[in-house]
Amino acid sequence: MPDSLDLRGRDLPVDGDGERLDLFVVRMLPELTRSRVRKLIDDGSVLVDGARPTKAGVALERGQRVSVTLPPPVSDALVPEDTHLRVVYEDGDLLVIDKPAGMTVHPSPGHSTGTLVNALLAHSPALSGVAGKKRPGIVHRLDKDTSGLIIVAKNDAAHLALAKQLKDRTVEKTYVALVEGRLDPAEGTIDAPIARHPAHRRKMAIVTGGRESRTRYHVLRELGAYSLVELHPETGRTHQLRVHLASIGHPVAGDRAYGPAKRDPGFSRQFLHAQRLAFVHPTSGQRIELESPLPEDLQEALALLEV
Repeated sequence: MPDSLDLRGRDLPVDGDGERLDLFVVRMLPELTRSRVRKLIDDGSVLVDGARPTKAGVALERGQRVSVTLPPPVSDALVPEDTHLRVVYEDGDLLVIDKPAGMTVHPSPGHSTGTLVNALLAHSPALSGVAGKKRPGIVHRLDKDTSGLIIVAKNDAAHLALAKQLKDRTVEKTYVALVEGRLDPAEGTIDAPIARHPAHRRKMAIVTGGRESRTRYHVLRELGAYSLVELHPETGRTHQLRVHLASIGHPVAGDRAYGPAKRDPGFSRQFLHAQRLAFVHPTSGQRIELESPLPEDLQEALALLEV
């Protein structure tokens, strides 16, 4: 039995007939779980006599040789990346970034690089550690395909003060969204609890007993089959605006997760933009008000509807 997981190209001789491939590898390499072995087989990292097996449960024969190749371990160290950031405000305590659509805020499975955090570390290596090693400086988040303003803390004191403002709901956040259909009434509040979707764990949903969630909305103008709306989230739940709008039958245009199955091909991403932020500076006590113009792709989408 090997005493290490450094097994690149190592051959394991089959000592009997009829044993399943995945069970054989687990028996020979007990450091690996069965689910990990199955993934290695699916990824082509396990070969039988030099050939890729058709399935994890293939029966082995005495004398065959199983080769297991483990990929090198992935480092959990965050790597600074010199990526252009649009900084709309910066001082010794905090930054406010105008995040582009398509950028994930912090590393997660499948998104270890190219995130806002990677870019922030290159711009300002000193960031708060309150949110943990994977989320330095991150006070609140925006979805990957939502553009607009996001606050970043440079030190723990600023982070804690800003987090308290968010908890106390004194940070004013204004979003602009294009939604499907025409809202009636044209102004109102969506008050519906949100929790993890009971069947689709990557999504959120309106769930009885979920966390309190409130969104105020106001229709700015109607554009054919769509409405341009201004949104004011009073709470900060994951996917709150998208879930709330979908729940009243007016999903965000281009929303791949919460929109209808048949999508308008004219939208390359969800039409949702964090346009304005207002908060009290954690050190000076000064009120900070910032605004981000509608990105070019969303302006172009509006222009096509206005023709």
